Amino acid sequence: MDKGSQSIVVACDGSAQSLSAAKTAADLADATGHPLKLLAVSPYSQTETLVIAGYEQTKVDAAKEQYGRKVFDATKEALGGRADSAEEILLSGDPAHEIIEYIHSNPGTHLVLGRRGYSAVRSLTLGSVSEKIVRHATGPVTVVGP
Repeated sequence: MDKGSQSIVVACDGSAQSLSAAKTAADLADATGHPLKLLAVSPYSQTETLVIAGYEQTKVDAAKEQYGRKVFDATKEALGGRADSAEEILLSGDPAHEIIEYIHSNPGTHLVLGRRGYSAVRSLTLGSVSEKIVRHATGPVTVVGP
C-alpha cells in the first residue's frame, strides 16, 4: 500500500484554536522533517451569499482568495516565520467534508486541527468539525484542545 508523501497539514481558520494547532503542527514538522502545509476551507455560507446576491464569479473567487489570504497570513504571523515557505491549500465548501476529502486524496497526511471546546450538548446538536474528521479520517489526526 502506497503511504503517499508524508506531510504535516494544519487546518487553519484564523481562530485561537487553529493558531494553537498550527504551533503544534510546526513542532511536529520540525521534529519529523516532514513539510508543513497550511489548509483552509472557505465556507460555502460566505460565498453562497455572494452568489445568491448575484455577484459575478470573479467577485466570489476574490472573496474566497481574500478569506484564504487572511487565514494564512494570521497563521504565518502566529508561527513567527516558521511557515513562510509552507504550501497553502485553499478549498471551498463544508469544512469537515472538504478536509476529509483532502485526507482521503493525500495518503501520508498527518492532520493537525484545533477544537473549539463546545459542550457535549452543543456538539451533539450542531456537530463538531473535529469530531467528524476524527471519525472519518484514514490517517493520523492530532486534535489540539482549547
